[in-house]
Amino acid sequence: MNARAAMSIVLAGVTAAVLAGCGFVTPIATQYQYDPSDGVSAEVGEVTVQNVLVLTEDGLDGNLLFTAVNHSEDPVDLGVQYVVDGTKVDLTLELEAQSSTSFGFGDEGQLLLEGISTPAGDLIAMYFQYGNEVGSQIDVPVLDGSLEQYAPYLPTPVPTPTETATAEPEPTETTAP
Repeated sequence: MNARAAMSIVLAGVTAAVLAGCGFVTPIATQYQYDPSDGVSAEVGEVTVQNVLVLTEDGLDGNLLFTAVNHSEDPVDLGVQYVVDGTKVDLTLELEAQSSTSFGFGDEGQLLLEGISTPAGDLIAMYFQYGNEVGSQIDVPVLDGSLEQYAPYLPTPVPTPTETATAEPEPTETTAP
């Protein structure tokens, strides 16, 4: 065998080894957890909050949408906290044991956040916690109805009750028997 053929074989072997080595040092993308949607997720003890996002039309009020999965054997009162004009606002949401509950749509209806003053495209800090578990603060994206799939879930404020006029009876004269 001549030197040129031997060199080609050695070069092919080195090239194969180098290319195969790339597979050993390159991280596998499917092993990294990420949020494949517009919302963000967090874990608090045995509860996972998934795809958390706020929808707003005017930047003043928002509808909080997310799914909470309680992996524990016990019911949980999940606390959600956010800030409005420097004041902390607390919500408590009940989660059944071994269950998945969606908030902001469906059977649970809207989860209205009033006075958030956060425009679409911004983030609002929210803190999730229950029991003695260490809580998790996440920056939740605020979106609007630009995407048609979100339009039905824009916040609809609860109507303020108005006073209705009631008829007042006028006194009438009666004769005594």
